[in-house]
Amino acid sequence: MIEFPPGLILVLGALLLPFASGVVRSALALLLPLATLVAVWLVPDNAHVTVPFMGDMEMTILQWNPPTRVFATIFSLMAFGGALFSLNQDRKVELPAAFVYAGSAVCVTFAGDMLSLFIFWEMMAVGSTIVVWSGNTEASGRAGLRYAAVHFVGGAVLMAGILAHVFALKAGGVESPLELGYYAFGPGGFDALSFSGVGDIAPWLILIGILINAATPPFGSWLADAYPEASESGTVFLSAFTTKTSVYVLMLLFAGTELLIYAGLIMAVYGIVYAILENDMRRILAYSIVNQVGFMVCGIGIGTEMALNGAAAHAFAHIIYKALLLMSAGSVLYMTGKRKCTDLGGLYHTMPITMWCGIIGALAISAFPWTSGFVSKSMISQAAADNHLFLAWMILTAASAGVFLHAGIKFPWFVFFQKDSGLRPPDPPWNMKAAMIFFAGLCILIGVFYEPLYAILPFPAAAGEVLYKPYTVSHVVSQLQLLLWSGLAFFLLLPVLKRTLTITLDFDWLWRSFFPWLWRNLLRPIVTVLGWIRDVFFIESKRLAAAFTREERPTGKADPFREWSLGSAMVLLTFTLFIFLVVGFMN
Repeated sequence: MIEFPPGLILVLGALLLPFASGVVRSALALLLPLATLVAVWLVPDNAHVTVPFMGDMEMTILQWNPPTRVFATIFSLMAFGGALFSLNQDRKVELPAAFVYAGSAVCVTFAGDMLSLFIFWEMMAVGSTIVVWSGNTEASGRAGLRYAAVHFVGGAVLMAGILAHVFALKAGGVESPLELGYYAFGPGGFDALSFSGVGDIAPWLILIGILINAATPPFGSWLADAYPEASESGTVFLSAFTTKTSVYVLMLLFAGTELLIYAGLIMAVYGIVYAILENDMRRILAYSIVNQVGFMVCGIGIGTEMALNGAAAHAFAHIIYKALLLMSAGSVLYMTGKRKCTDLGGLYHTMPITMWCGIIGALAISAFPWTSGFVSKSMISQAAADNHLFLAWMILTAASAGVFLHAGIKFPWFVFFQKDSGLRPPDPPWNMKAAMIFFAGLCILIGVFYEPLYAILPFPAAAGEVLYKPYTVSHVVSQLQLLLWSGLAFFLLLPVLKRTLTITLDFDWLWRSFFPWLWRNLLRPIVTVLGWIRDVFFIESKRLAAAFTREERPTGKADPFREWSLGSAMVLLTFTLFIFLVVGFMN
């Protein structure tokens, strides 16, 4: 019996990688994820391991929850595929950081309380930030800083929610806030973390902290900002863990929350719109992650067994085909040094393996029959139809067509076909080709032999029952019709969809451009003027006091940047509120 989180194999093994080289390093990189996968399957379903924490507390670091097996399995497989793809890179820090990131994600799936969840959650943020920085470019450095800021703010919001939950339970009469029940995580924590009204702030804070990591608009612009700036292999790792651990936690804590239906639908549409507008091939696929996670979040909001199974199955399938697509894009970037669709085209001449693997990934993300996306995504749409959620079903169907437009056709068409860019690079090194072929095989294997995947879903079928039949005549025909008409629309609208050398503005424009401009041109002058006013009153009050007490009149030039007192802060706050009231009255 394994009595520790299997993800610690990756986390601790990452400490060995910087000291290894050559064949030893390659062997460690491939064996550590496989050892983690074996350990995941050796943990019994009734596992429950606690460790002492802060003296009189215990923290549950190992516990089975309904979605644990499916998420821990795919995270381990992803670590193996990502390591194989990155074997030829010579960055000393990236792979150890990626293993800390992946291992922490596996540990999240075994977390038994909110304390262990938070610790592993923050370890993921540290590991993934280092992966972004490992791109070793000026752009990756800036993107990594923004990425770290967003995720540590999200972690702080999550921790604030956990503490608010503890204080709420204490107010309810539980004697000691250090009791393990305060931090329950899993099916036992559903009731404690369900919505009880706007007045209960704890679940709202916890939900917001999770949605930040899930890249839900308006919190999600960090994904398309940071992921494409990492290295070719770093982006592959980044695509798998952060958003899918958020799906896992949402599934445990907020299954059936109606708000998530609408959040997921917004994500599905938002990702499509921005992916269609994009010119950078890796930003196309980054926005596609938001779109696909939207399907999962919507399924969690529906909350039925079918919907939750669909969300878990789709997370499993999505990690594989999205990694495959980013491997294909990363191989192109590695061999050509170019990432804009306007600079690419005609690569099918000399990169046939990369092209075919990219096409298989594109078919899988489009839910083409006999691929992994077909047997997973349809479960969520079926759950919406079974629960008579017509609006959700319509938007999910339209989003499925949009996926085929931006990832199913746009990415392979502009990168490998369309115009001839004159570039003639060969396929990438053997390890990158092997990783792509491995994941392409999984996309087809799961699409054809889907029963093993269905068997490890959170709610498997009872003996003698069928969980879900994806290959019905009506489903296959309707999906082929949807893809056919979407493909026709793409080529009819091709003149409009051709990209130019432009960039898209996302919500991050607010804090990257608008807020700095607001500070420079409005707030800083106001602060400076208020500082002068404060100092005038300060000097004058000193003069008057000196007149009454016969003290010497103060002299010297006022310093507008002197440290502000509480009274000065209140003056600024009052003035700001006054401005808001005036603007609100005028509107």
